Amino acid sequence: MINLSGYIFLALAIILGITANGFLKSTDGFANIEPTILCVISIVACIFCLSKAMNVIPVGFTYATYGGLTITAVTLFGVFKYNQIPNLYGIIGITLIVIGVILLNTLGKTS
Repeated sequence: MINLSGYIFLALAIILGITANGFLKSTDGFANIEPTILCVISIVACIFCLSKAMNVIPVGFTYATYGGLTITAVTLFGVFKYNQIPNLYGIIGITLIVIGVILLNTLGKTS
């Protein structure tokens, strides 16, 4: 049976990474204390969850999945909250990141 705790921690890390990045713009260069505190707490919790996930899931798979999904989600967050629409090259880049994560997780092998 697969140990699901690593995947639960990975999902939490992704959510916390998105949360931390979501608060980042509202910190105004860390001048606004409330969003700064929330940003710092969520990124520390994110790194904790990533380290726990890496106890179960290989490092490359963990970090590639975390990075790819977090980048994609934060880009979508920017689109919906700040109306920051990526250009064609940005869309192609995000698409390639998602394809890379899918390939790594489905076909990638570690020894």
